[in-house]
Amino acid sequence: MQLSVIILNYNVRHFLELCVLSVQQALKNIDGEIIVVDNASQDDSCAMMQQRFSEIKLIQNTENAGFPKGNNIGVAAARGEYICILNPDTVVAEDTFLKILGKVAQTPPLGAGGLGIIGCKLIDGTGNFLPECKRGVPTPWVAFTKIFGLYKFFPKTKCFNQYYAQHLSENASGEVAILVGAFMVMKREVYLKVGGFDEKCFMYSDDIDLSYMVTKEGLQNYYYHETTVIHYKGESTVRDELYVKRFSDAMQFFYNKHFGGSLVFKWMMKLGAIAFAFFKRSQQKQLVYEVDGYLVYTKEDATMLKIEQQLKKKATQLIDINQNPLFSHSYPTNFKLEIVLDNNSFSFKEIIAFLEKYKNYGFTFKILPKNSGFILGSNSSNDKGQVIRWK
Repeated sequence: MQLSVIILNYNVRHFLELCVLSVQQALKNIDGEIIVVDNASQDDSCAMMQQRFSEIKLIQNTENAGFPKGNNIGVAAARGEYICILNPDTVVAEDTFLKILGKVAQTPPLGAGGLGIIGCKLIDGTGNFLPECKRGVPTPWVAFTKIFGLYKFFPKTKCFNQYYAQHLSENASGEVAILVGAFMVMKREVYLKVGGFDEKCFMYSDDIDLSYMVTKEGLQNYYYHETTVIHYKGESTVRDELYVKRFSDAMQFFYNKHFGGSLVFKWMMKLGAIAFAFFKRSQQKQLVYEVDGYLVYTKEDATMLKIEQQLKKKATQLIDINQNPLFSHSYPTNFKLEIVLDNNSFSFKEIIAFLEKYKNYGFTFKILPKNSGFILGSNSSNDKGQVIRWK
């Protein structure tokens, strides 16, 4: 088997459904499998999987033992030569895995030591690039430049731009040190060689640790920009006091494991991690706008009727996803327009490209998954998204 896609889920039933639908399409021309590991969700994630995706392997854990252990359980059950660690709040394009596997199969191997982990371009639910999909090793100095925002002021200076690997633009592929756990592809033997995710860390620094362990084996991690994946972010995470503790503990775990140092250094890094965790917590805002009207890209009149009945707002139908929404209709100034993209009519690749093209135009976006009774999306990379159901 060529590829095993491991999806670790926790309480994001609707985002999981959308994710699995997209992965199924992306595996159509690949000898692959999907393994969903559920970390004791309290919603109906498992019931949905059993009802809609009964052919997919589902592992139901009896407790939430964290991101590393959940993924390690999935990898242990995998049969593929390559594995993909994938978040449940993601949407992949139909050709994502074909492109990634084509890249990893190239000859000669990438870099002198060979390819370690390959990641790709990630965008949030508004179409904006997520810089954490390519990063440098967060040494004490690099972490300092991040915590105090120095990377923003000196984006082209090597001394300050390493945290987000700013030697590469978002639209340039190349070697990076750290990739994000939302999307990682690697040979299964590489994952096992470094011991997989370290289960002594509950979450947050596990992907940094895994990436760093791979580079210590002499392999090169690689950011590949030629395929784009939506990552809604934060769907499984409530940024409360427990979040602050787990985040600060995770960063302290990474520094203790790889850098050690004096007691003064450890306390400095602990305080920095806590400060950064509180900053991230303050960013989380549930942005639900009062929508004035909807623009629905769908070729199906029956779907349009269902959406209109559910949303109870003015809606305009467009059947061509290439038609510019700015010229499709006349809208008053400050009119809040939300765009619904129907996956029954358009591919995930077309939908992802649409979000990228019309980011920062003031629109919000929702996706209607194929054969589903809900739409979902996120208005910010810092919120938990929104699901509107009608079944």
